[in-house]
Amino acid sequence: MVQAIWNGEVLAESDSTVVVEGNHYFPVESVRGQFLEQSATQSTCPWKGVASYYSVVVNGDRNENAAWFYPEPKAEAA
Repeated sequence: MVQAIWNGEVLAESDSTVVVEGNHYFPVESVRGQFLEQSATQSTCPWKGVASYYSVVVNGDRNENAAWFYPEPKAEAA
């Protein structure tokens, strides 16, 4: 079981993450969305596509753009 923990809270937990370039990608249903706030930030990876970001907010502390996902990954990364 892999957990994403920040500031003492479990943000996501799953035994079916996908590891890409050393990062664990969690299935969306395993993410506790109450700790995420959508960000306007985006970045582009040449082979994965455009990433969208969330800031993580726990107990009043904020971690800007700490979580990301690829809403429409390129075929190589899907």
